[in-house]
Amino acid sequence: MAREIHSTAVVDPGAELADGVKVGPFSVIGPQVVLAEGCVVHSHAVIGGRTRIGARSEVFPFASVGLRPQDLKYRGEPSELVIGSETVIREHVTLNPGTEGGGMVTRVGDRCLLMVGTHVGHDCEVGDGVIMANNATLAGHVRVGDFAVLGGLSAVHQFVRIGRNAMVGGVTGVERDVIPYGSVMGDRARLSGINIIGMKRRGHSREDINSVRKAYRLLFASEGTFMERLQEVAEEFADCAPVMEIVGFIREDSSRKICQPGDGGEV
Repeated sequence: MAREIHSTAVVDPGAELADGVKVGPFSVIGPQVVLAEGCVVHSHAVIGGRTRIGARSEVFPFASVGLRPQDLKYRGEPSELVIGSETVIREHVTLNPGTEGGGMVTRVGDRCLLMVGTHVGHDCEVGDGVIMANNATLAGHVRVGDFAVLGGLSAVHQFVRIGRNAMVGGVTGVERDVIPYGSVMGDRARLSGINIIGMKRRGHSREDINSVRKAYRLLFASEGTFMERLQEVAEEFADCAPVMEIVGFIREDSSRKICQPGDGGEV
Protein backbone atom coordinates (compact mmCIF):
# COMPACT_ATOMS: atom_id res chain seq x y z
CA MET A 1 0.00 0.00 0.00
CA ALA A 2 1.43 3.37 -1.02
CA ARG A 3 2.29 6.10 1.46
CA GLU A 4 0.25 9.32 1.40
CA ILE A 5 2.29 12.40 2.32
CA HIS A 6 0.57 15.78 1.99
CA SER A 7 2.52 18.31 -0.04
CA THR A 8 2.73 20.72 2.90
CA ALA A 9 4.05 18.15 5.37
CA VAL A 10 7.74 18.29 6.28
CA VAL A 11 9.18 14.78 6.39
CA ASP A 12 12.93 14.47 6.90
CA PRO A 13 14.62 12.16 4.38
CA GLY A 14 16.07 10.17 7.26
CA ALA A 15 12.65 9.21 8.64
CA GLU A 16 11.47 5.64 8.03
CA LEU A 17 7.86 5.44 6.88
CA ALA A 18 6.42 2.02 6.15
CA ASP A 19 3.78 1.17 3.57
CA GLY A 20 0.37 2.68 4.11
CA VAL A 21 1.56 5.56 6.32
CA LYS A 22 -0.44 8.78 5.93
CA VAL A 23 0.89 12.20 6.93
CA GLY A 24 -1.49 15.17 6.87
CA PRO A 25 -0.99 18.84 6.08
CA PHE A 26 1.66 20.85 7.94
CA SER A 27 2.84 17.96 10.09
CA VAL A 28 6.55 17.59 10.83
CA ILE A 29 8.35 14.23 10.98
CA GLY A 30 11.95 14.25 12.25
CA PRO A 31 14.99 12.39 10.88
CA GLN A 32 15.07 9.59 13.48
CA VAL A 33 11.37 8.78 13.49
CA VAL A 34 10.12 5.31 12.50
CA LEU A 35 6.44 4.89 11.61
CA ALA A 36 5.21 1.31 11.09
CA GLU A 37 2.70 0.26 8.47
CA GLY A 38 -0.67 1.96 8.46
CA CYS A 39 0.17 4.78 10.86
CA VAL A 40 -1.90 7.93 10.38
CA VAL A 41 -0.54 11.35 11.33
CA HIS A 42 -3.17 14.06 11.00
CA SER A 43 -2.46 17.72 10.28
CA HIS A 44 -0.21 19.94 12.42
CA ALA A 45 1.33 17.15 14.50
CA VAL A 46 5.05 17.10 15.36
CA ILE A 47 6.96 13.83 15.83
CA GLY A 48 10.66 14.14 16.60
CA GLY A 49 13.55 12.56 18.47
CA ARG A 50 14.29 8.85 18.38
CA THR A 51 10.66 7.83 18.19
CA ARG A 52 9.18 4.54 16.99
CA ILE A 53 5.43 4.16 16.55
CA GLY A 54 3.81 0.77 15.94
CA ALA A 55 1.45 -0.33 13.21
CA ARG A 56 -1.90 1.38 12.70
CA SER A 57 -1.43 3.94 15.45
CA GLU A 58 -2.95 7.37 14.96
CA VAL A 59 -1.65 10.82 15.90
CA PHE A 60 -4.10 13.75 15.93
CA PRO A 61 -3.47 17.48 15.33
CA PHE A 62 -1.15 19.48 17.58
CA ALA A 63 0.28 16.46 19.36
CA SER A 64 3.95 16.78 20.35
CA VAL A 65 5.58 13.37 20.27
CA GLY A 66 9.19 12.52 21.09
CA LEU A 67 10.60 16.01 21.62
CA ARG A 68 13.11 16.93 24.33
CA PRO A 69 12.16 15.68 27.84
CA GLN A 70 11.00 18.23 30.40
CA ASP A 71 13.88 17.36 32.70
CA LEU A 72 16.65 19.80 33.63
CA LYS A 73 19.10 16.90 33.98
CA TYR A 74 18.71 15.94 30.31
CA ARG A 75 21.92 16.63 28.38
CA GLY A 76 21.02 15.48 24.89
CA GLU A 77 21.63 11.75 25.47
CA PRO A 78 20.26 9.52 22.66
CA SER A 79 17.16 8.37 24.53
CA GLU A 80 14.05 6.93 22.89
CA LEU A 81 10.26 6.93 22.83
CA VAL A 82 8.64 3.64 21.82
CA ILE A 83 4.88 3.49 21.15
CA GLY A 84 3.00 0.29 20.39
CA SER A 85 0.48 -0.65 17.73
CA GLU A 86 -3.07 0.65 17.36
CA THR A 87 -2.56 3.36 19.95
CA VAL A 88 -4.54 6.58 19.56
CA ILE A 89 -2.83 9.87 20.45
CA ARG A 90 -5.36 12.69 20.47
CA GLU A 91 -5.00 16.46 20.17
CA HIS A 92 -2.39 18.33 22.26
CA VAL A 93 -0.94 15.15 23.78
CA THR A 94 2.71 15.38 24.83
CA LEU A 95 4.95 12.30 24.98
CA ASN A 96 8.58 12.63 26.06
CA PRO A 97 11.50 10.23 25.51
CA GLY A 98 13.60 8.79 28.31
CA THR A 99 16.70 10.08 30.06
CA GLU A 100 20.00 8.66 31.21
CA GLY A 101 18.72 8.66 34.79
CA GLY A 102 15.73 6.48 33.96
CA GLY A 103 16.80 3.79 31.51
CA MET A 104 16.90 5.90 28.32
CA VAL A 105 13.45 4.94 27.07
CA THR A 106 9.79 5.85 27.53
CA ARG A 107 7.34 3.14 26.50
CA VAL A 108 3.64 3.21 25.67
CA GLY A 109 1.96 -0.10 24.88
CA ASP A 110 -0.48 -1.37 22.28
CA ARG A 111 -4.10 -0.23 21.90
CA CYS A 112 -3.86 2.67 24.33
CA LEU A 113 -6.13 5.72 24.16
CA LEU A 114 -4.48 8.98 25.18
CA MET A 115 -7.21 11.61 25.12
CA VAL A 116 -6.85 15.37 24.57
CA GLY A 117 -4.09 17.08 26.51
CA THR A 118 -2.67 14.03 28.25
CA HIS A 119 1.02 13.92 29.13
CA VAL A 120 3.43 11.00 29.51
CA GLY A 121 6.68 12.15 31.06
CA HIS A 122 10.22 10.88 30.56
CA ASP A 123 11.07 7.26 31.41
CA CYS A 124 7.46 6.22 31.97
CA GLU A 125 6.28 2.67 31.23
CA VAL A 126 2.65 2.52 30.12
CA GLY A 127 1.18 -0.94 29.50
CA ASP A 128 -1.27 -2.22 26.90
CA GLY A 129 -4.87 -1.02 26.73
CA VAL A 130 -4.36 1.92 29.06
CA ILE A 131 -6.87 4.78 28.85
CA MET A 132 -5.89 8.29 29.92
CA ALA A 133 -8.82 10.70 29.86
CA ASN A 134 -8.50 14.38 29.01
CA ASN A 135 -5.57 16.18 30.67
CA ALA A 136 -4.44 13.22 32.77
CA THR A 137 -0.71 13.54 33.41
CA LEU A 138 2.17 11.25 34.33
CA ALA A 139 5.34 12.69 35.83
CA GLY A 140 8.67 11.05 35.08
CA HIS A 141 9.42 7.39 35.87
CA VAL A 142 5.77 6.39 36.41
CA ARG A 143 4.74 2.78 35.69
CA VAL A 144 1.17 2.08 34.59
CA GLY A 145 -0.02 -1.52 34.28
CA ASP A 146 -2.13 -2.99 31.48
CA PHE A 147 -5.74 -1.81 31.16
CA ALA A 148 -5.50 0.83 33.87
CA VAL A 149 -7.80 3.86 33.48
CA LEU A 150 -6.81 7.38 34.53
CA GLY A 151 -9.66 9.88 34.83
CA GLY A 152 -9.64 13.41 33.47
CA LEU A 153 -7.36 15.96 35.15
CA SER A 154 -5.70 13.28 37.30
CA ALA A 155 -2.00 13.67 38.06
CA VAL A 156 0.49 10.96 39.03
CA HIS A 157 3.64 11.83 40.99
CA GLN A 158 7.06 10.71 39.74
CA PHE A 159 8.11 7.11 40.46
CA VAL A 160 4.56 6.05 41.41
CA ARG A 161 3.28 2.66 40.20
CA ILE A 162 -0.30 2.19 39.00
CA GLY A 163 -1.22 -1.51 39.02
CA ARG A 164 -2.87 -3.47 36.24
CA ASN A 165 -6.64 -2.88 35.87
CA ALA A 166 -6.55 -0.04 38.42
CA MET A 167 -8.91 2.94 38.17
CA VAL A 168 -7.85 6.49 39.04
CA GLY A 169 -10.78 8.87 39.46
CA GLY A 170 -10.94 12.28 37.81
CA VAL A 171 -9.16 15.24 39.45
CA THR A 172 -7.15 12.86 41.64
CA GLY A 173 -3.56 13.49 42.72
CA VAL A 174 -1.72 10.19 43.12
CA GLU A 175 1.34 10.27 45.38
CA ARG A 176 1.40 6.58 46.39
CA ASP A 177 1.38 3.27 44.55
CA VAL A 178 -2.05 1.96 43.55
CA ILE A 179 -2.55 -1.80 43.85
CA PRO A 180 -3.70 -3.84 40.82
CA TYR A 181 -7.51 -3.78 40.52
CA GLY A 182 -7.67 -0.91 43.01
CA SER A 183 -9.87 2.14 42.60
CA VAL A 184 -8.65 5.48 43.98
CA MET A 185 -10.07 8.97 44.21
CA GLY A 186 -9.69 12.27 46.06
CA ASP A 187 -7.55 15.39 45.85
CA ARG A 188 -4.84 13.15 47.33
CA ALA A 189 -5.68 9.64 46.21
CA ARG A 190 -7.15 7.16 48.66
CA LEU A 191 -8.36 3.65 47.90
CA SER A 192 -12.12 3.54 47.56
CA GLY A 193 -12.44 -0.17 46.77
CA ILE A 194 -11.84 -2.61 43.92
CA ASN A 195 -12.31 -1.80 40.24
CA ILE A 196 -15.06 -4.41 39.84
CA ILE A 197 -16.30 -3.02 36.54
CA GLY A 198 -12.79 -3.22 35.10
CA MET A 199 -12.42 -6.81 36.25
CA LYS A 200 -15.72 -7.79 34.63
CA ARG A 201 -14.72 -6.09 31.38
CA ARG A 202 -11.47 -8.05 31.33
CA GLY A 203 -13.37 -11.33 31.73
CA HIS A 204 -12.44 -12.24 35.30
CA SER A 205 -14.63 -14.92 36.85
CA ARG A 206 -17.07 -14.22 39.67
CA GLU A 207 -14.92 -16.43 41.88
CA ASP A 208 -11.82 -14.33 41.22
CA ILE A 209 -13.74 -11.09 41.79
CA ASN A 210 -15.11 -12.34 45.10
CA SER A 211 -11.65 -13.49 46.18
CA VAL A 212 -10.16 -10.08 45.37
CA ARG A 213 -12.91 -8.35 47.37
CA LYS A 214 -12.32 -10.64 50.36
CA ALA A 215 -8.56 -10.18 50.14
CA TYR A 216 -9.00 -6.41 49.95
CA ARG A 217 -11.11 -6.36 53.14
CA LEU A 218 -8.58 -8.53 54.94
CA LEU A 219 -5.56 -6.62 53.69
CA PHE A 220 -6.88 -3.25 54.86
CA ALA A 221 -8.51 -4.40 58.10
CA SER A 222 -7.50 -2.83 61.40
CA GLU A 223 -6.16 -5.93 63.15
CA GLY A 224 -2.44 -6.63 63.23
CA THR A 225 0.25 -4.97 61.12
CA PHE A 226 0.01 -4.44 57.39
CA MET A 227 2.78 -6.95 56.67
CA GLU A 228 1.09 -9.56 58.87
CA ARG A 229 -2.15 -9.12 56.98
CA LEU A 230 -0.28 -9.27 53.67
CA GLN A 231 1.22 -12.63 54.63
CA GLU A 232 -2.21 -13.90 55.70
CA VAL A 233 -3.68 -12.88 52.34
CA ALA A 234 -0.82 -14.57 50.48
CA GLU A 235 -1.45 -17.82 52.32
CA GLU A 236 -5.25 -17.81 52.15
CA PHE A 237 -5.52 -16.85 48.48
CA ALA A 238 -2.42 -18.58 47.10
CA ASP A 239 -4.46 -20.14 44.27
CA CYS A 240 -6.04 -16.86 43.08
CA ALA A 241 -3.87 -15.22 40.42
CA PRO A 242 -5.34 -11.67 40.73
CA VAL A 243 -4.86 -11.67 44.50
CA MET A 244 -1.31 -12.93 44.18
CA GLU A 245 -0.69 -10.19 41.61
CA ILE A 246 -1.67 -7.65 44.28
CA VAL A 247 0.59 -9.37 46.82
CA GLY A 248 3.51 -9.38 44.40
CA PHE A 249 2.92 -5.71 43.57
CA ILE A 250 3.03 -4.71 47.24
CA ARG A 251 6.16 -6.76 47.90
CA GLU A 252 7.99 -5.25 44.92
CA ASP A 253 10.65 -2.64 45.67
CA SER A 254 9.29 0.88 45.34
CA SER A 255 10.23 4.37 46.47
CA ARG A 256 6.55 5.06 47.23
CA LYS A 257 4.23 3.79 49.92
CA ILE A 258 1.01 1.96 49.05
CA CYS A 259 -2.16 3.97 48.67
CA GLN A 260 -4.66 2.89 51.34
CA PRO A 261 -8.31 3.54 52.21
CA GLY A 262 -9.29 6.53 54.32
CA ASP A 263 -6.42 8.79 55.22
CA GLY A 264 -3.85 6.45 53.65
CA GLY A 265 -1.92 5.78 56.85
CA GLU A 266 1.66 4.61 56.95
CA VAL A 267 2.58 1.20 55.51
